[in-house]
Amino acid sequence: MNTTQPQLIMQRWHLVQHELLPELQAQVGPLTPKLEKVIHTLEWVRLEEFTAVSWCGVGRPPFERAWLANAFVAKAVLGLTTTVGLIERLLIDRALRRICGFPLHKTLPSEATFSRAFDEFAEGGLGQRVHEALIKEHLGDQLIGHLNRDGTAIEARERPSRKGAPAAEVAATAQQASLLPTAENPAQTSVPEAPASAKRRGRPRRGEARPAAKASPIKRQRGQTLAQMLEEIPTACDRGTKCNAQGYKNSWTGYKLHLDTADCGVPIAALLSSASMHDSLAAIPLSLISAGRVTNLYDLMDAAYCSADLREHSKNLGHVPLIDHNPRGGEKIEFSPAEAIRYNERSAAERSNARLKDEFGGQTIRVKGDTKVMAHLMFGILALSADHLMRLRR
Repeated sequence: MNTTQPQLIMQRWHLVQHELLPELQAQVGPLTPKLEKVIHTLEWVRLEEFTAVSWCGVGRPPFERAWLANAFVAKAVLGLTTTVGLIERLLIDRALRRICGFPLHKTLPSEATFSRAFDEFAEGGLGQRVHEALIKEHLGDQLIGHLNRDGTAIEARERPSRKGAPAAEVAATAQQASLLPTAENPAQTSVPEAPASAKRRGRPRRGEARPAAKASPIKRQRGQTLAQMLEEIPTACDRGTKCNAQGYKNSWTGYKLHLDTADCGVPIAALLSSASMHDSLAAIPLSLISAGRVTNLYDLMDAAYCSADLREHSKNLGHVPLIDHNPRGGEKIEFSPAEAIRYNERSAAERSNARLKDEFGGQTIRVKGDTKVMAHLMFGILALSADHLMRLRR
């Protein structure tokens, strides 16, 4: 299905190829194919339209934030792993320096300046805002056939957050603290409270009232707003385990990136969560974010999203859910032949995850904290989105 306007894509392509590239070649000399890809990517995302100028005429003027943002996108496109490597590349490559916007007659910003600018981009959600505008501009008025939803592991170089102390340990600590003498009356001691009775298994006794069962997280999400759902999504670094395509379990320390990918390969929406969070808990928030950006017909998800609530939610949005059935020890319900053919389009999500990791920095996380990790990934997602949009010209 055609998901964008080829005429506009070819118009922008010819503009860069026949006007911008010859002008840059006249200034800095020949350009490599990688640098030409950087130019096309920056022309598509247009970060300068989303960066603010903070200088008010007092003190030394800061470096333009648009130049620094362009450098971070170029870092993802060129596959540079560290900011130090990016600065070294800018020092020796006059063409890249000019492409990002840095004047050739001025010194480059220091590593600390790059780090402070990255913090500003992460706190302000620059990558998310630019990506949303990019999707709405080029795919907002188009009809998307299939929206593929999947989560992928993101390994981070940080220590996993500590879980809460066990209830028995907390109770023992509180009991020991209550037995200690107080400052006002050293001889006075408090009587420890009786521990709460544990929940009994089996049928309740006659006259015993059991508390009502808690609603499932997915059912609770259906009655919440998008802001409430995003507030409840855990984002701390921890340990996660996931089965790969061959059925083996892989464990990692870090986060999990949830992506909605169009059948043309362009990521539509992205969410970052803790590695231990189940994929299905990101389905409803992702679907609402994607529904605000594009119009699609089918929602394609694997067996991890098998839930009657998710199917009902997809139908309420006007979509057709195609979710692989999870038998859970019973009999597996297979797709019809036509549905099986459509479900094969879900491979676009796997390809997008692989390209993000292998080509655009998804495996080289050198920052700590969910906010910075998401900012790093969003620069790669911007480059990936622009690359897939350019491929639609063929």
